[in-house]
Amino acid sequence: MPGRIRLEGVGVRAGGRDLVREVSLEVAPGEVVALCGPNGAGKSTLLRTLYRARRPTSGRVLLDGEDVWRMGGRRLARRLAAVMQETPGEFDLSVYEVVAMGRSPYKRAFQGDDAEDRGIVTAALTALDVTALERAPFDRLSGGEKQRVLIARALAQQAGTMVLDEPTNHLDLRHQLDVLGLVRGLGVTAVVALHDLNVAAVFCDRICVMAAGRVVADGPPAQVLTAALLAEVYEVDAEVSPHPRTGVPQISVLPGPAGKSPW
Repeated sequence: MPGRIRLEGVGVRAGGRDLVREVSLEVAPGEVVALCGPNGAGKSTLLRTLYRARRPTSGRVLLDGEDVWRMGGRRLARRLAAVMQETPGEFDLSVYEVVAMGRSPYKRAFQGDDAEDRGIVTAALTALDVTALERAPFDRLSGGEKQRVLIARALAQQAGTMVLDEPTNHLDLRHQLDVLGLVRGLGVTAVVALHDLNVAAVFCDRICVMAAGRVVADGPPAQVLTAALLAEVYEVDAEVSPHPRTGVPQISVLPGPAGKSPW
């Protein structure tokens, strides 16, 4: 069942710096929200507070009204799946075994997989186009292959809420579209950190733009993606126009910094 995410005044401070500043954000059940912004904007740090990799220094992170930091780990894992940007340390496991880890929140210690588990894992491998790799050692895969396997693991977790930090990182164009189309079609609540604003406009209901740790814009793609915002936040000169076939806003970046002709 898709969950409702609510961030209330979330702040993260480390090393004497504010990495995230007073972020309040709500994501409705079944909504897909892109978290965008330049490098260092605080996107990954904010996502880490959602899946409990980093405790906020102020504010609260709520899932269906419950503070995630007060929920048991197994219970949270049944409701929220995370795909991190960083590939975890090398696994001495096969691809199949890594994806099967997504079933662990539903098992007692040392309990083996049953037919239902195996069916779910097989379906996740198929959905991410990694069935042919299921016996391969995970640590010998390419970056893109590892990314798809980790997304398959999250899919096998069958949580109603997903947090994905740059899930298209290392993926070729076809698999970028496949992965985001899959997330879009699951009916889950999802917060997805993305750099590609054109891709975010196609697949996401809302785009939330961060800069210097704060949310500076939040709304439908057509409302958020403007030449003025791109100049202010990304410091680029760009044109934004509706795609002739889909009507989705598309960005064309011009050479040179914002406001300066390259010629």
